[in-house]
Formats: sequence, C-alpha cells, structure tokens
Amino acid sequence: MQKPLISILTPCKNAANFLPECLESIQKQSYTNWELLIIDDGSTDESYQIIQDFAQQDKRIKLFKNKGNGIIEALRFAFSKSSGAYITRMDSDDIMSQNKLDVLLSKLLFNGKNHIATGLVSYFSEEGISDGYKSYETWLNQLTRNGTNYSEIYKECVIPSPCWMIHKDDLLACDAFNPDDYPEDYDLTFRFYKHQLKVIPCNQVIHFWRDYSTRTSRTHKHYAQNYFLEIKLKYFLEIDYNTSRPLVVWGAGFKGKSIAKLLIEKRVDFIWICNNQKKIGKHIYNHELFDVTSLNDIKQAQCVITVANKESKHNIKTFLKSHNKRAMEDYFFFC
Repeated sequence: MQKPLISILTPCKNAANFLPECLESIQKQSYTNWELLIIDDGSTDESYQIIQDFAQQDKRIKLFKNKGNGIIEALRFAFSKSSGAYITRMDSDDIMSQNKLDVLLSKLLFNGKNHIATGLVSYFSEEGISDGYKSYETWLNQLTRNGTNYSEIYKECVIPSPCWMIHKDDLLACDAFNPDDYPEDYDLTFRFYKHQLKVIPCNQVIHFWRDYSTRTSRTHKHYAQNYFLEIKLKYFLEIDYNTSRPLVVWGAGFKGKSIAKLLIEKRVDFIWICNNQKKIGKHIYNHELFDVTSLNDIKQAQCVITVANKESKHNIKTFLKSHNKRAMEDYFFFC
C-alpha cells in the first residue's frame, strides 16, 4: 500500500544563511514520501540559487518564484501546486526533527479527518533566547501537550505556524490561504477553531524554531500587537460573542482603549469597567468607566479582559471563578 503524499509549503525570502540546514533537515526525514513546494518571495540574496542546487539533486523539491508579493500569496501559490493528501508548513530558517513528518502524519491517520496535528517546539538562537520567547514556548507547549490550544486562543497564536499538519480537505473547508488577513498564521488558527477541528495532543519536540533580530515576526508591521487585537476581536464577535448577553470590557490601559475604540467603530454596545481609581467615573470615547464591583449587578455578562499584569490577571481569574464564571464562555482573556 502506497504511503500518503505530504505537501510541505515553504515561503522563502532572503534566508540564504539558514536554507542549507533547513533543507537538509527535510531531506533527512524518516518519512520519505513528501514534496516540498518552496516559493521564493523576491529574495535579493543567494536563496534562489541555493534552493535550485538542492532541487536539481532531489526531485521532491519544487522551486517557484512568487507571482505576487508577500507570505500569503506565496502560501497560496504553493498550495495551488501541491498534490499531497496532507498539508504542512515549514519556515525556511527553521529545522525539523528527523521524525517530524512521521509523528504528525501518524496522529492524523489514527484520528482521521476533522483533526489537526501539531507538536512541541523549541526556540534556538546564536544570541540566546529572551525570557519573553522562552515564556511563550513554555505556554504553547503546555497547551499542545494537553490538546487544549483553543482554550487560550484570544491571548496569542496557539498553533505554531511551521508546526502543524492537516488533511487537505479540512484545510480547504477552512478556506486555506485565501483570506488576505495578517497575521496569517493567527487568522488560520482562528479558522481551525471556528470549524471545530480538534487538536491532537503531542508531547514530542518536533520543530526547532530559529530566532534572530531580522525575523519577519519581529520586524514586519503586520505582526504588530495592534493587528493582534483587531483579529482577536473580529473572531470573538464572530464565534463566541452572544448578542443576547451584555458585553463588558475589563481594563482601560492601551489594549482596553484599543478594544473599546474598535467596538465603538463596529457599533457594538458594551459596559466598561476597570480597577484604576483615577479613571473610574471618567469618560473615554464618551463611555463612562465603572468600578469592577459593578460586574456583580450585570446579569449574564460576557467579559473581554485586557489586563496584562500577571498578578492582576491572577486576581481577576480568582474573582471570576469565585462567582462561578466559566472561561471561554463567560470571560475571555485578550492578553
């Protein structure tokens, strides 16, 4: 019986320093029935020539130039050229563990369609990993171990962009790479959530995620935090917001004000609360801010929480749980 073909989609731009290590890690996979669709997105370094050299030696590697511009159009183009029943992504500066494709495919074959397979990730860098990225790695991996990724989807992207695999039919059902919304990985993750694809738990590190100062997620405007807030609110209103219940925004810092402004623009009514005594009773954007204790008088409220301080978040969780409020039904942490 022939093994299923896996299509690996890889956008590439100016990754010459990292490409050989990346491509070699793909060639060394224990699972061998794969094709790599790698799209050069206007590189100005030696990336194209490096890939071309590999492709001449390995017919599974298929190199194209992006007909459009940017990572979404590169992914869209790669997907259009794919032939595999299973689809995965890879970043041109990262490294696969030798069993990555085996692990992901085995989980999908066992669980069937309507599932997404992912695995643990490990950041690495010549300059060392910052506390922020290490914290993100720990948080992300804990969710993946339990398959509870969606439970904190409004905080950060809960499925790492270069470390998932899905049946092509399920990806098509989620509209694949057609939306032009950035950040594209977070948008796709929300669509996995919207279509209720189940995340398969995994406790193996299968992807090594390279960090460096010029990485796209560090430098491109599409990955700025204000874009994250817009995409979070967009999908909250679409998926989890119950229009028959009062909506409460908790917090009046930068993120709270950003969410409030977006809600006003969308003409969505809300009640605004905070624990900053200097702001309580004042009006921002013509909305009065109330003390958090007023939440006790609001029946069936849904709370969007924009407070970032760790201690404050802990206290808010304790308060909400003591009032029998349920995460992802009654309250949603946006940071």
